Amino acid sequence: MRIWIDADACPKVIKEILFRAAERVKVQLTLVANQPLHTPSSLYIKSLQVPSGFDVADSEIVKRIKAGDLVITSDIPLAAEVIEEGGYALNPRGEFYSKANIKARLNIRDFMDTLRASGVNTGGPPALTQSDRQSFANQLDRFLVKYKNSK
Repeated sequence: MRIWIDADACPKVIKEILFRAAERVKVQLTLVANQPLHTPSSLYIKSLQVPSGFDVADSEIVKRIKAGDLVITSDIPLAAEVIEEGGYALNPRGEFYSKANIKARLNIRDFMDTLRASGVNTGGPPALTQSDRQSFANQLDRFLVKYKNSK
């Protein structure tokens, strides 16, 4: 099992939680982005820079993941592809995407895109809160405990 991070939009505080978890559990973690990224010196953490372009990082993640891998992303279409490939997708606010909820999330996303295209200002997502960080850390820990127990 590997952890992949859709790193272009992943908040720094979430990356830091992931860095600590990768070291603690000794799991490979790869940040994928279209810009150079600073990563701590570690046997378990690396970055992969991809060319600029629409969904290039997402496509690279989907190409490289294997069933059982975990992808950290707030990109709902990427999460849907990850789930289709047998992976797991967790957003930076601590919500796991699943076969049970991904279609509803895609429908909401498409609806919001339609509103924005018609000129409605839908605003952006709210700032990441301490509660979001804690929720993310808790979900990640639960996932990693299951992973360790299945080895």
